[in-house]
Amino acid sequence: MPVSPVTAEPTRAEVDAWPEPTLLEFGASWCGHCQAAQAAIAEALISQPGVRHIKIEDGKGRRLGRSFKVTLWPTLVCVRGGREVARLVRPTQAAAISEALARLLTAD
Repeated sequence: MPVSPVTAEPTRAEVDAWPEPTLLEFGASWCGHCQAAQAAIAEALISQPGVRHIKIEDGKGRRLGRSFKVTLWPTLVCVRGGREVARLVRPTQAAAISEALARLLTAD
């Protein structure tokens, strides 16, 4: 599935209601760590076409990031059916992201 940058931040209730495996990418467009992680994220997602990828511009006053207790960027949160399955903070390797996505796809 293609990346879906959100223009309006979804609520936690909306995210919890999504049944499909979803990778939430919390970060900021100007963040160097976020920019550095993009190649690894893209590489990992190529082999997992069934994962919905949502990029969320995070920052002060952003409720969704706070509800997931995001403190560093990028933070990748794998959710399915309202349950967090995996989390990666400042990932640099596609293999680690792929492993988290594989857990997401096999989660009940």
